Amino acid sequence: MKKFISLLIFLIILSISTSVFAAPNISMEIVEDNVCSITLTDNSKLEKKIISSDLEKNQVTIQLELQNNEKDIVPTGELMLVIDSSSSMNTEISEGTTRKDIVLESANSLVESLLELNSSTLKIGVVSFSSSTVPTEMGTEKDAQLVSDFTNNIEDLKSKISKIEGTGNYTDLDSGLKLAKSTFSEDETNKYLIILTDGVPNMNVGNSDLVSYDALTTVINTTKETMQSLKDIEVISVLTGIEDNDAVVRTDGTNSYTYGQVIEGVFGTETEPTIGKFYNISDTEIEETIKQSIYSDLVPIPNTLKNITIVDYFPQYIIDNFEMAYVEGTNLDNVSATVDSETNSITWEIAELKSGEKTNIQYTLTLKDDFSEEIIGDILNTNLKVDINYTNPDGSTGTRTSDVTPKIKLNEIPQEEPPKEEEPPQEEPPKDNTVAPQPIPHTGAPIFIGIIGGITIITIVLAKKYKHLDF
Repeated sequence: MKKFISLLIFLIILSISTSVFAAPNISMEIVEDNVCSITLTDNSKLEKKIISSDLEKNQVTIQLELQNNEKDIVPTGELMLVIDSSSSMNTEISEGTTRKDIVLESANSLVESLLELNSSTLKIGVVSFSSSTVPTEMGTEKDAQLVSDFTNNIEDLKSKISKIEGTGNYTDLDSGLKLAKSTFSEDETNKYLIILTDGVPNMNVGNSDLVSYDALTTVINTTKETMQSLKDIEVISVLTGIEDNDAVVRTDGTNSYTYGQVIEGVFGTETEPTIGKFYNISDTEIEETIKQSIYSDLVPIPNTLKNITIVDYFPQYIIDNFEMAYVEGTNLDNVSATVDSETNSITWEIAELKSGEKTNIQYTLTLKDDFSEEIIGDILNTNLKVDINYTNPDGSTGTRTSDVTPKIKLNEIPQEEPPKEEEPPQEEPPKDNTVAPQPIPHTGAPIFIGIIGGITIITIVLAKKYKHLDF
């Protein structure tokens, strides 16, 4: 019988717990939609914010986004292309393609790339050079032509470069350099000059002798002096088309010049150039040298952020009461798979972020079913803080932190009692004057009394039916 009484007590307690201690109905609200913004450089930053929410599911989605809005450092001022237009440029180097085709197409690509980066403070001009078609005018300033004055009009420049025509068989680099130098503005501080040629100079302004050894000596010395006079200009020289540096260019029977000697006399060597930077290349390297190498020379400092480590810390009550899950589609290659249980944090590592790029991760915080009711009514920080370490474009390191965070709150929704049905009016029954021998006890809510009474009746019936059993 004792066991039977224990069963009765258990059923009563179970009834009380299920009817009295049910979990409260909760609603979530975003109290402060703060945006955590950490500045890394003048134009790059990390932002953490709530980007969406599903309050019916007690869920918010948070995004960490890193933006590098810096621009590559680009040349400003005036840049002059000095392009060889001698007949040797028409040499076919592959089927249907001449050296001139590749040089001009590569020059157009360089112009487009530079002006797309900076068309406001950079202007580009073009000079071509070869030799006059009139023998009496060979070795004069007429060997050079101003194809285009300085402009930032990309399409106009490309059109004029594509239409460059040769004016003779010989190479008067001296005339091209002198015309280019005279075209630069006197008050412009940033000046660039790029030489694109496929042969060694064989005449200069004031000298049209194509035979004597002494005349070539004059060409070498004069052209070198003109190059050295460009000391206030950043000069890049590109020479192609010379297949045999040991071949003889000119001789008087006793003395002779090889191609290699003329090249070194005018341009120097790649390691010790006469001025600026010197590329001595083959025809197969023209495109890469002009489009990539020269571009890199002119745009030397890309504003790339490197070695970036972002650590996002969570308060303990977020860890205990919310599920964290990454949003589908987030690149998780360099992000912690789960929250670190020792530091309550996730870590995001980015090897580099180039100029104009951005990247992000997103995760959801969803209230657990078995959350602690102690957090109801409190304003909850969704994060504790964010730390970021990184390397600047100049190689220096930076460290930033912020405790600004979006905030949420859980509110308990009051239980509404169902409306009572109105009972139809009834006739008043006859008055009963009978007096009870003692007051009727009052024991609480009718539903609760009903439940207890029902359990008691069931228990008594079962006890009578199975009274012969040993409990």
